[in-house]
Amino acid sequence: MNKKLNIAVVGATGMVGRTFLKVLEEKQLPVENYYLFASKRSAGTKLTFMGKEYTIEELTENSFDRGIDIALFSAGGSTSEKFAPIAASKGCIVIDNSSAWRMDENVPLVVPEVNPEDIKWNKGIIANPNCSTIQAVVALKPLDDKYKIKRVVYSTYQAVSGAGMGGWNDLENGLKGEAPKKFPYPIAGNCLPHIDVFLPDGYTKEEVKMINETRKILGKPDLRVTATTVRVPVFNSHSESINVEFENSFDMKELREVLSTAPGVVVQDDIENNVYPMAINATGTDETYVGRIRRDDSVENGINIWVVADNIRKGAASNAIQIAEKLIEYMNNND
Repeated sequence: MNKKLNIAVVGATGMVGRTFLKVLEEKQLPVENYYLFASKRSAGTKLTFMGKEYTIEELTENSFDRGIDIALFSAGGSTSEKFAPIAASKGCIVIDNSSAWRMDENVPLVVPEVNPEDIKWNKGIIANPNCSTIQAVVALKPLDDKYKIKRVVYSTYQAVSGAGMGGWNDLENGLKGEAPKKFPYPIAGNCLPHIDVFLPDGYTKEEVKMINETRKILGKPDLRVTATTVRVPVFNSHSESINVEFENSFDMKELREVLSTAPGVVVQDDIENNVYPMAINATGTDETYVGRIRRDDSVENGINIWVVADNIRKGAASNAIQIAEKLIEYMNNND
């Protein structure tokens, strides 16, 4: 094939949408035409992208009647539910950043470092996982391959950018003493153990997403996983404390080597020199940083790790574009 493609960005004016554009500029994919879509409210906005000015078009049912090959969606669940099947019916492959399709058994849920082969069975829609899940499974996959994961306990420290511009503004304005608009309580100087809505069992939707998505991506439907997700007063990049129990025994030196050589992982773990992953350093990058690697002596084969990544890049836009790159690779190999 190796033809130049037509790519659409849906939700181009949002926080993730604008990051899509930034990452696309960096990657320089083989693209003939880009089409930028958003809601009626944002239609007509002008953006400079790839050195030229684009006018944002309103997303309609006819938007995909022009031979679009791949569409990157980040416009919310209801938009994806309505428009992704329309795009797919016109021969476009949708890479969707919302939660709308993630747990659909007919839709692959993909992190390219973990399960790229799942891209091949797509039926027109590929789901991009939750930001907090993406960085976790990048670190967990090589460990699961080597030692067989038995149980995972997640505790997250999630940045306000994960809640969009509203979350960002709440922190920025809260630091000036203003009342919150997005969150139920002030986030400045505070931690909120409450991301997304509470469910009848006391878990939040974010926690359930992490549990179910981890199982699906790793292909382990019965994996024991639990999560507590917390919003913290950090602008960007999520941090996670992950406790992992393995079926097999391990040597710490070898385990570190497994992580050090894993795709997409950067080990930062030199405690003598205070080297460990931090949100401030992960921001603006696409890697998943792992540190504080230590044995958990409270169980037979356990470890604790600290995992940090940019939630808007690796946790959303960059992961979606990495999927697009793999998709293009598979398209070319099939022709």
